[in-house]
Amino acid sequence: MKKIQMVDLGGQYQEIKEQVNESISKILESSSFINGPEVHAFQEELEDYLGVKHVIPCANGTDALQIAMMGLGLKPGDEVITADFTFAATVEVIALLQLTPVLVDVDMETFNIDIEAVEKAITSKTKAIVPVHLFGQCANMDAIMGIAQKHNLYVIEDNAQAIGAKYQFADGTKKMAGTIGHVGATSFFPSKNLGCYGDGGAIFTNDDVLAHTIRGIVNHGMYERYHHDVVGVNSRLDSIQAAVLRAKLPKLDGYCNDRRAAAKKYNEALKNEKNIVLPKTVRSCEGICENCDCHVFHQYTLRIINGKRDDLVKFLNGNDIPCGVYYPIPLHRQKAYLDERYNEVDFKVTNQLVEEVISLPMHTELDDEQITFIADKVIEFMNS
Repeated sequence: MKKIQMVDLGGQYQEIKEQVNESISKILESSSFINGPEVHAFQEELEDYLGVKHVIPCANGTDALQIAMMGLGLKPGDEVITADFTFAATVEVIALLQLTPVLVDVDMETFNIDIEAVEKAITSKTKAIVPVHLFGQCANMDAIMGIAQKHNLYVIEDNAQAIGAKYQFADGTKKMAGTIGHVGATSFFPSKNLGCYGDGGAIFTNDDVLAHTIRGIVNHGMYERYHHDVVGVNSRLDSIQAAVLRAKLPKLDGYCNDRRAAAKKYNEALKNEKNIVLPKTVRSCEGICENCDCHVFHQYTLRIINGKRDDLVKFLNGNDIPCGVYYPIPLHRQKAYLDERYNEVDFKVTNQLVEEVISLPMHTELDDEQITFIADKVIEFMNS
């Protein structure tokens, strides 16, 4: 059996090695390292894939979120509502811009932001909602867009973990994750479903004016060289990373299908374990159907409900099976984001999830032998 890895980027590289190496060699020969033809081509190809008018590449996913907020003109003191159960980058950029983060609880089944908690958190200072499409599927965007329209709020989608997923609205129509709100942001960190070989990110919008503003912000506020019209940053996707992403983008749907297939096999193997709660998918994808497109399984995350999650982590690691706990500490308890406004009773679900969740290896190169071995070891521990 091959060595089990949490993410097998080396194995994935073998399939695209020729194209990637050739593209990088051409970039080295041309020396078009910044804003070169590969970047512009990738931008257009991603726009076509997502069905969105504007993709603005940038240096990383954290910058993408920050620049999106800058582009919307949010001001210090404005309140921004987001989920407590996620990676720190989401709240980090809110704080960096001197906005006021308002953390709320999440849904127990999907791990995404809780709609009732969002509504409860809205005040006269609220200006935006940042739903995080955690682990590979969208938050309830019907409800979120309805709330935003009712209260005249911006919606900034944190799509770092769900690129390639589709959201099905109540009327049956579908849109790609990250293209539903006023603006979306994603990361191309190497371990993402669409990842480059360094840092990278992008911002999506259908708003022409906002796109124009953001294009200036990512490049020092310049639309014309040495003319700085807005306050900007230096955040550009380099040509080498764009070349890697161009090689991977046509394969993204296949990558997502491979992840769904792996998730289905895990589910089948673990379905009878009473102390394991399997990942839940939404709406038309209850279970994991053959044509499921709502969940792209950036992570395959279980809940261990017998209080032995940490012991399972040690057991798996002892059997050379990597795993992850995403996330062990909620944001409202992180030293950087402590705030007397927060009350523990408002984070019941998050506080429970941080004690229960565990993510098993999930990537496009997982084979049946590895999945069976991993699942068997989980079952062995749960029944010991």
